[in-house]
Amino acid sequence: MKNATILVIEDEQDIRDLISFQLKSEGHNVLIAESVDKAIGIVERPDKIDLFIIDWMLPGVMSGLEFTKKLRAQKNYKDTPIVMITALTQPENIVAALDAGADDYITKPFDLKVLEARVRVQLRELKTDKTDDDTLDFGLMKIEVSKCRVIVEKDEINLTSTEFKILSMLAQKPGHVFTREQFINNIQGENIFVTGRTIDTHIAGLRKKIGPAANMIETIRGIGYRFKDVL
Repeated sequence: MKNATILVIEDEQDIRDLISFQLKSEGHNVLIAESVDKAIGIVERPDKIDLFIIDWMLPGVMSGLEFTKKLRAQKNYKDTPIVMITALTQPENIVAALDAGADDYITKPFDLKVLEARVRVQLRELKTDKTDDDTLDFGLMKIEVSKCRVIVEKDEINLTSTEFKILSMLAQKPGHVFTREQFINNIQGENIFVTGRTIDTHIAGLRKKIGPAANMIETIRGIGYRFKDVL
């Protein structure tokens, strides 16, 4: 997706300028802010932002993490891609960013080409064919969301309701890293007790059942899982 409007919120000018230059060279319209206070003024404009790049550690009354939560609470930006950049590299920090609503994260220092690739993944149109009954077609595997059906190489796969929920969550947002906590929050309410270890067990069973398509579910060590729409 070219000509996307991207808001970069970063307090270090050198990093901010480099990111802006890289994204502009790819044909994007780039807006910049050095703090959440400045960013709020931009977000309140009528023109919608297509993607946010947010530094976690920002000056002022609100951190990038808190601003991410604020954006997710707004109707206009509840689904807008957010890439968080941070010097915090521990798994618990990354999990916190994803749980706050970030779609992806990059730890500092980072290569600008890697950042651009991550942005491209978030912006690209989903390479799935969607029919009226909301079928996700990945070639090797088809998922009929409304019918709770999964077909791998023309064979229908018998999944439990929990396995299907996990798979549909992943498949509807390829490239997005889901934490175990996010899976738990989505599954709770069905009179079942779910833990992080339970999620791992369901994922293992799911991979076994979908066989040739198992590699589409990628483990992000210490964080969670994400879906790859190509093998």
